[in-house]
Amino acid sequence: MRNSKVWPVVRVASGNFLEMYDFMVFGYYATAIGQTFFPSGSEFASLMKALMTFGAGYLMRPLGAIVLGSYVDHHGRRKGLLLSLGLMAVGTFSIACTPGYRTIGWIAPVLVLVGRLLQGLSAGVEPGGVSVYLSEIAPPGRKGFFASWQSASQQVAVVLAALVGIVLTYNLTADRMARWGWRIPLLVGCLIVPLLFLLRRTLGETEDFLARKRHPSSSEIFRIVAANWPIVGLGALLSTLTTVCFYMITAYTPTFGGSVLHLANTRVQIVILCVGISNFVWLPVMGALSDRVGRRLILITTSILTLVTAYPALLWLVAAPSVGRLLAVELWLSCMFGSYNGAMVVYLIEIMPPEVRTSGFSVAFSLATAIFGGFTPAICTYLIEVTGNRAVPGLWLSFAAMLGLIASVSLARRAPAPLGARVAILSS
Repeated sequence: MRNSKVWPVVRVASGNFLEMYDFMVFGYYATAIGQTFFPSGSEFASLMKALMTFGAGYLMRPLGAIVLGSYVDHHGRRKGLLLSLGLMAVGTFSIACTPGYRTIGWIAPVLVLVGRLLQGLSAGVEPGGVSVYLSEIAPPGRKGFFASWQSASQQVAVVLAALVGIVLTYNLTADRMARWGWRIPLLVGCLIVPLLFLLRRTLGETEDFLARKRHPSSSEIFRIVAANWPIVGLGALLSTLTTVCFYMITAYTPTFGGSVLHLANTRVQIVILCVGISNFVWLPVMGALSDRVGRRLILITTSILTLVTAYPALLWLVAAPSVGRLLAVELWLSCMFGSYNGAMVVYLIEIMPPEVRTSGFSVAFSLATAIFGGFTPAICTYLIEVTGNRAVPGLWLSFAAMLGLIASVSLARRAPAPLGARVAILSS
């Protein structure tokens, strides 16, 4: 049992859970947050300001990927994971405890924005740091299965956030939820922080990192990542499908189900709960399958399936909105997300130069999230408003699937080994 890999996986994935829990809570209660911090005569305007603040956190991800990613690649996986957890905790606490606009005026939205930016800075390196750590402690031939637990831990956060939402909805009136009830899930996240720090402090450094005789400096890491920009760029395109799909079926679902489809909030929360469980099952299963059949086959197949089915599925849903149809569509998209992400995460690790594995992964993934995924709720809300087509989010997802397919095919034509440019840079 001493050599078991189970507890290291649990400890490293625990902080990743907090990152996604906090992001989901903000997305789930975007309407209430908009009314609290961004009051306006227009409900649409308040919601859009809240969703844009949600998306603003993702603009910090590339910066977090570069700055914190270089810290992880130079100082070690363990220290970097503790630092990112601390930043996430500060950002969450500031959002949970900031008084509303009617109490302190314009300072309120500013503090919420700062909190979101801190969360985004932390999240820029968190998925990459966790994924790389898991892949480096994985036994030979099981890297896909182990790395998949980075995303699987996030689904636990989705499930917990949905459960908390269901309990609150049953016990609080809509008015109380809008005024102060939405803060409770964030405070729950704050209470979990000490336990997560305790778990991560017991992490050991990976053997792969310790075995290297030399670790590049921050300036060298920046140069290596820049020299490998074609791989990083394709990695960003590769990550677009997984980020857009995930935020569409989780963070955007409460807004879509309530404001667009006019379904009961409690039932929509139950749908999200089912989606989180479905994601949790699919991710390790498809990660393990990618170890057997290869990453590219799964990536290309899933991209094509999502491309051709996303819009028809949304058309079917909006033609006669119901909880049953919403659940069916979300579970199908959950299958696509879990299948694609289960293979994508480890593949993104494998194509990056080992010396900048965390930085390269984090920059690619954070660019996809900042440009496409994080703004998915805002983009979908805006597209529905200007087109009047309630199924238009399906086209947005199909566009992301097309980018994923292009990247998968392009990377399949390239040599899988990391580019040799990094060696020349390191020796210069």
